[in-house]
Amino acid sequence: MPTDRPAQTHATHRRFHPWFHFITFPILVINCIVTLVVAIRHPNLLHWWLFVLSLALASTALLARYYGLRLQDRLIRLEERVRLSAILPPDLRARIPELRTDDLIGLRFCSDDEVADVVRAVLAGEVKGRAAIKARVKNWRPDYHRL
Repeated sequence: MPTDRPAQTHATHRRFHPWFHFITFPILVINCIVTLVVAIRHPNLLHWWLFVLSLALASTALLARYYGLRLQDRLIRLEERVRLSAILPPDLRARIPELRTDDLIGLRFCSDDEVADVVRAVLAGEVKGRAAIKARVKNWRPDYHRL
């Protein structure tokens, strides 16, 4: 575990990226509001065009974040399939393709010792979705490289 970070748990694993969540995106939203107000108060083509550009800029920031998160999900899916194929017993190894991406994202926090039991529960339909899987983890395996 990195020394500059507190221990990660189910309660503390969500991450905010300060530059995006608290600076960039709020500024872009404020820009949209300001340009809309100016366009309404002083309607002309230039002001409406600036409003449209501000929407496009905010949309670009959201899409950049979204694409990064989707890529991260794909990488997690690949990583977890490789990890599970190495540590699961043969009966469960054959069922790895039945796990959904959402399941694999939740399973990344399971320690190697408990992952087989959680995978059995997921495949049996007892646990559904990443939130339920993460809540079931007893020995948290931190992921400090998330976006």
